[in-house]
Amino acid sequence: MNVLAPPRARLQIEVVYDLVCPWCYLGTHRLRRTLRARPDLAADIVWRPFLLNPDIAPGGVPRQDYLLRKFGGEDRARRLHATIAELGRAEGLRFAFDKIRRIPPSLDAHRLVRLADRQGLADAAVPALFEAYFRDGMDIGDQATLAAIAGSLGLDAAATRRALAGTQEAEAVHADNLRAHRLGINGVPCFVVQGRHAIAGAQEPEVLERLLDVALVEG
Repeated sequence: MNVLAPPRARLQIEVVYDLVCPWCYLGTHRLRRTLRARPDLAADIVWRPFLLNPDIAPGGVPRQDYLLRKFGGEDRARRLHATIAELGRAEGLRFAFDKIRRIPPSLDAHRLVRLADRQGLADAAVPALFEAYFRDGMDIGDQATLAAIAGSLGLDAAATRRALAGTQEAEAVHADNLRAHRLGINGVPCFVVQGRHAIAGAQEPEVLERLLDVALVEG
């Protein structure tokens, strides 16, 4: 430890996100890249769930049905996904949209992040869930799948599955989702620094860095 090094400035960054949102996967990756380039900063990330599809059925919906309802068909979705995949490649991320067969509800995946947070593992759980869904096409609405992901993070898989079988953390997820809407957040990802400075979208690291600098100056 270098005792002559200046103390690192500490910032709280609230990340409002959904685990079935490809822009959130891209945006949170860019945030981490931004923070790695700023060793002068110590960031406390608070993961705030947002439910893009709060009314989706517990077992999810077939991908084709979802694309028809959301985009009017697969052609428009394919063009959008191609754009996202290209942006992802530039970041070293792989999007395999063709592997996704069903669009799952994300409530239980958010509950897993909160359970992981109790062990200080939320920052590892979020990218692991994004990768499982967008890269590997896994069903992150399935509790057995989520328990296996928890085990890969070092959590007790059996205990996690028992927790997910109940209602643990569900109320907290719904409360955070409601809070986001009350704050006027209707698109994700959204980054809120020091509770005051906010920006939405999968922003480039340079944009995020400017936001952090503004928060450092203005508090």
